[in-house]
Amino acid sequence: MSSKPLSSQPQSSQPQSSQSPSSPPSDGTAPIGPPPISTAHATLRYTSMRASIFLGCLLLALLLGHFGVIPVAGASGYVFLVLLAALVSAPLSYVLLSKQRDQMSAQIADKVSGRLRSRTADRIAAQNAEEDAADDAARSASAAQN
Repeated sequence: MSSKPLSSQPQSSQPQSSQSPSSPPSDGTAPIGPPPISTAHATLRYTSMRASIFLGCLLLALLLGHFGVIPVAGASGYVFLVLLAALVSAPLSYVLLSKQRDQMSAQIADKVSGRLRSRTADRIAAQNAEEDAADDAARSASAAQN
């Protein structure tokens, strides 16, 4: 039996790789879990995934209609297939895209609150400027009387 000296540094099962400039410096511990997903294009991502689910359901409904599994009679039958695809894709999207929907709502809330904050800050700055101008005018009038 051969014995190896124990190292004081923990060994990682992951290969060492160079870090990107945007990643935090390594302190010897590996991050837990996947990296956070950017919410930069969350609305576009959610919308495209929702449309893809609908189109997949529509394709499935059209194939079932073509092979006679679902009876299709004329143009109204195809409208029925589109409505059926919409009806099936809605709960699928609700369940499958909950994380994307949360990211999209966070993105929208951030934009709205940012706009409100900037409007409020602009309004407060304008009010402060008016008060400063009135205060300066009162001080100059007081200084002129003395």
